[in-house]
Amino acid sequence: MSNRMKFTGAGLLSALVAIVALPALGQEAVQAAAEVVDDTPPVTEIGYIFTTFMFLVTGFLVMWMAAGFTMLEAGLVRQKNVTMQLMKNVALFSIAALMYYVIGYNLMYPGDGWTMDGVIGAFSMASLEPVGLADTETDLTYASVGSDFFFQLMFCATTASIVSGTLAERIKLWPFLIFTVVLTGLIYPIQASWKWGGGFLAPGEEGVTDFLDFAGSTVVHSVGGWAALAGALILGPRLGKYKDGRVHPFPGSNLPLATLGTFILWLGWFGFNGGSQLYMDTAGNVADISRIFANTNTAAAGGAITAMILTTLVFKKPDLTMVLNGALAGLVSITAEPLTPSLGAATLIGAVGGVIVVFAVPFLDKLKIDDVVGAIPVHLCAGIWGTIAVVFTNEDASLFVQIKSIVIVGLFVFIVSAVVWFILKAVMGIRVSEEEEINGLDMAELGMEAYPEFSKG
Repeated sequence: MSNRMKFTGAGLLSALVAIVALPALGQEAVQAAAEVVDDTPPVTEIGYIFTTFMFLVTGFLVMWMAAGFTMLEAGLVRQKNVTMQLMKNVALFSIAALMYYVIGYNLMYPGDGWTMDGVIGAFSMASLEPVGLADTETDLTYASVGSDFFFQLMFCATTASIVSGTLAERIKLWPFLIFTVVLTGLIYPIQASWKWGGGFLAPGEEGVTDFLDFAGSTVVHSVGGWAALAGALILGPRLGKYKDGRVHPFPGSNLPLATLGTFILWLGWFGFNGGSQLYMDTAGNVADISRIFANTNTAAAGGAITAMILTTLVFKKPDLTMVLNGALAGLVSITAEPLTPSLGAATLIGAVGGVIVVFAVPFLDKLKIDDVVGAIPVHLCAGIWGTIAVVFTNEDASLFVQIKSIVIVGLFVFIVSAVVWFILKAVMGIRVSEEEEINGLDMAELGMEAYPEFSKG
């Protein structure tokens, strides 16, 4: 469609009024109508407007996932630790916002300013365009810097939320928050720059197969999972979790709250995957976004239903927490490639995520790795599966490249995270005392008044 045919609603109405009035107003009306047409934004500017709008809307959907993680974790920990989880999630989101501004954004998207070409980005603070784009020659082929920064920040915060749930009920507040500073300011942006910032895992010379990770099964979810795994191994399990050769389950404080958190995460995922289309400037891009929404939804459903059926077969009764994590695993699994699968393929990809959760949770218990909310099976294990599953629906994917990239990112994140956890453990300690753990972190770390039931488990 040509530029002259693209009218806004108000512009079209004004033009029609002017045309009707031509006999009475003469040449002045003709000039007024022409001016209305000339004021119509060019095609590139319209694309810029819609893509910017998409980033803002999908960005606040992803931000809503912070509420989902908070509700899920608060519902799955014991009552004596609920307020601690609430505090951690508000704090980690705020820390991520500041660290991504101070260093993370340009470290992740350095443009031509790489400190070490393709490996380490630029060390500088993020900055936005001038008010009203004054005195600038803005690139109108993409979106505003502010919308891009806002959208990408939400992914960074999501990574930190994953770690919070795994280490719940026994980690000190301030060491956890210091780790969050390192994770959101350095670890996440550096590895994300390798793929999304044009680094060495991004497409290079012609004919070289690209590592494909559409919205972050590896770049976001498995990164949080690797960091959580390193922390869980160094921190150790909760008191009484593995005793006398048996696994002792600790029921969550509020399963309705955990279920609400899951649905909030499910909702936020439409922004997570849909916004990763990165453009909303053509009919094709809009159609693809709708396709991504549909595939994301059906993958979650496949994971939830599979977990419900499997737990019924394996444990004789369906397990709600497994079903909740099954839905989340389905979402993580489809995140690496939510565009190319059919609805049936997306459902199957999500269903495998549900299978992974049902078997990975007891496997971790056998290894005595205590993951309070099941974040390692959901985000790490299903993230690995989702990244590999790309090869089944996207002909441009290479199994070798996908696995190589998983290993590179995994080794980097796990080793650096482990080093940071060890340093924190040596310098200030990362675990509360046995007495404080028994009484609960709400009292030990936040000074809340103890209640009699706190000492019951």
